Amino acid sequence: MESKLSDKELVAIAMEMRNRAFAPYSGFAVGAAILCEDGTVYRGCNVENASFGATICAEQTAAVSAVAGGNVDFITIAVASTGDDYCVPCGICRQFLREFSADIRFLCANSKGEYVEYGFDELLPNAFEL
Repeated sequence: MESKLSDKELVAIAMEMRNRAFAPYSGFAVGAAILCEDGTVYRGCNVENASFGATICAEQTAAVSAVAGGNVDFITIAVASTGDDYCVPCGICRQFLREFSADIRFLCANSKGEYVEYGFDELLPNAFEL
């Protein structure tokens, strides 16, 4: 099923999710929105923790929400931050998302809502697989 949601609308959802981030240590709020094949959108934000290792990225919270909702058919993820640069997922998030889709599109936005698109192979060539 093809979604009627535009890339710009998906980025706008990711930008909204920045407002829900819990980032008292870095001050770097990130929001994410994953669009699934059936048109469902799952949202996430980063949640920091004083032990740092327990911090979870926005992309992971969105993906975990999708899995908990019974959906693993990811087609696009939008990621937005409060920074001036385009917010590109960290290496752990790239590998985490690879578990679900090698074809996922990445829409990486800056604080103004401007975004660039990447394919998976551009961001994580030769991803680890079992």
